[in-house]
Amino acid sequence: MSNLKTISLTVNGEKVVRQVEPRLLLADFLRNELNLTGTHIGCEHGICGACTLLVNGDSVRSCLTLAIQVDGAEVTTVEAHGKPDSMSVVQEKFQQCHGLQCGFCTPGMLATAEDLLNKYPLVTEEDIREGLSGNICRCTGYQNIVDAVAAARDEVRSQ
Repeated sequence: MSNLKTISLTVNGEKVVRQVEPRLLLADFLRNELNLTGTHIGCEHGICGACTLLVNGDSVRSCLTLAIQVDGAEVTTVEAHGKPDSMSVVQEKFQQCHGLQCGFCTPGMLATAEDLLNKYPLVTEEDIREGLSGNICRCTGYQNIVDAVAAARDEVRSQ
C-alpha cells in the first residue's frame, strides 16, 4: 500500500510535480529528487542554517520543512541566485568582501541575506549581525560576511 502524496511546486522558476513520502524533508527532496545539491545539510536540527532557502520569499530551514508543506509554493535555492558570469548583488558582495571560505554555510547565508535585504532596513552592523545570527560559519569569524551584507545593502539602496 503506497502512502505517496502528489505535490506541485515551483522550484527556481520551474514547475515540479512529484509523488513523495509525507515524511520526506524538503532538503532531501531538493538534493535527491531534483539533484539541486547547493542546499547543504549540516546539523539536521535547524540550528546551523546551512540548509536555508527561500519559500515564497521567506527564509526557511529545509531540514525542518517537509516537502508536502511547500505544495503550491515557490522555492528558491542557491542555484537560482545567479551564475558566475551574472551573479546577484549579494553574491558579488560576498565575493568582493571575502565573505566565504569553505563555502559550506554560503548557500544558507545568501538566502538569509536576500531575505533580510528584502524585509529590513539593516541600518547598523548590529542589525545585520542579529539577522544572520541563526546561521553558523566555522571559518570566517563573520566580519567579512557582515561587510558583504552591508555592501549589498548599500548597493541595493542606491539603485
